[in-house]
Amino acid sequence: MIAEAIYILCAVTSIVCAVLLLRAYLQTKARLLLWSSLCFAALMLNNLMLFIDKVIFPETDMPNLLIARSVTALVGLLLLMFGLIWDAE
Repeated sequence: MIAEAIYILCAVTSIVCAVLLLRAYLQTKARLLLWSSLCFAALMLNNLMLFIDKVIFPETDMPNLLIARSVTALVGLLLLMFGLIWDAE
């Protein structure tokens, strides 16, 4: 019960951060905010897939979902790293 709530709260927190960062980007046009919002959107997808994997289908072993979770986390972090390197001045 607690684990399910934590998975959902992590996904909600990630999407709230992504939306707030995107709103700030639209106001200021600072590209780092855009890259950060994209990172948090990917992390939200990662948390959503974690919830699906551990709560909705706990009895099935889904290696494809494990790979997809790892890829979305990697993409999110690479987006943030790219933004940090690209906008370094």
